[in-house]
Amino acid sequence: MEPLKIDGSYGEGGGQIIRTAVTLSSITGKPIEIENIRKNRDVPGLRPQHLTGIKILAKICNAKVDGLHIGSTAFRFFPSKISDTALKENVGTAGSIPLILQVLIPAVAISKKNLKLSIVGGTDVAWSPTSNYTKFVLREAYSRIGINFTIDIKKRGYYPKGGGLVDVQVSPCKKIKPISLLKRTTSSVKILCSYSMISKESIEDEVSEVKKILENHGLCCNYEIKEEPALDKGCSLLAFAHDGNSIIGSDAIYNKGMKGIGQIVANRFLESDLGVDLFLSDMLVIPLALTSETSVFRVKKITKHLETNLFVTSNITNCKYGIGKLDDGFEVRIKGNSDARAQ
Repeated sequence: MEPLKIDGSYGEGGGQIIRTAVTLSSITGKPIEIENIRKNRDVPGLRPQHLTGIKILAKICNAKVDGLHIGSTAFRFFPSKISDTALKENVGTAGSIPLILQVLIPAVAISKKNLKLSIVGGTDVAWSPTSNYTKFVLREAYSRIGINFTIDIKKRGYYPKGGGLVDVQVSPCKKIKPISLLKRTTSSVKILCSYSMISKESIEDEVSEVKKILENHGLCCNYEIKEEPALDKGCSLLAFAHDGNSIIGSDAIYNKGMKGIGQIVANRFLESDLGVDLFLSDMLVIPLALTSETSVFRVKKITKHLETNLFVTSNITNCKYGIGKLDDGFEVRIKGNSDARAQ
């Protein structure tokens, strides 16, 4: 079968299009060829953080891959059958474990297989969801869709040394279920903070800031602060809430200083008063494209990542989607195509 060609410069033009394409290739059994990888970036082509997820997925689905090396602006991915797998992997840097899991979890679960993975790398790093977001927000959303996984954060890994350790188990998905997430109704919010090598006083100041801002808007907050050893100084802060109509998370990490991250987390949470937060919106697209029914969710704005995922996913699966403007955001509808999955 000739590989389906995908323009890697479309939309956000970075790692997202690569992750989405290889995940769907492994689920559908369709080979892909991605061209113009990161064409408009300062350093074009594949970076080390992109290689690890592709290499692990290639092991799991016994894929043949051509052109996979640092700096490559094109590669081809020929998947085979996904197998039940147990792996130990080391990213070798502070490369993001949560971004790698975005590839592996739906690929394995939707293919009705098991994965037991122990992986060393970055648990909470820039330009990536935090591990707590993956554990408390993405896992909740995926469980409602029918995708179940457990994640045990054994050790935190911050930039630049990484060294975090995460154990993950993914179970076979019996059926992908549609979702409807339209409006946040709960007033209960949980705040989680993990930190290493930073003064407890500065951590407590930022957590108190999140709590104060949210409570001033009528929300009820519980919080938990944990000092967890790591190779580098770091902090991971998350505010999240679930109810029957919404799944919302807002996270931030230490970046050369703590000042202000509490305000960032609180304000971003308050802005996310519809069905899903901005980051979760694009993570839902792959599984929802592979059910036989229609899903709907509402989000404050259409990000480049969401736009990219909708485009790539519809090209590979032939799912249908529509976006409608609301007074206070957007409504996204996805009509999945369950026939796209490899049999």
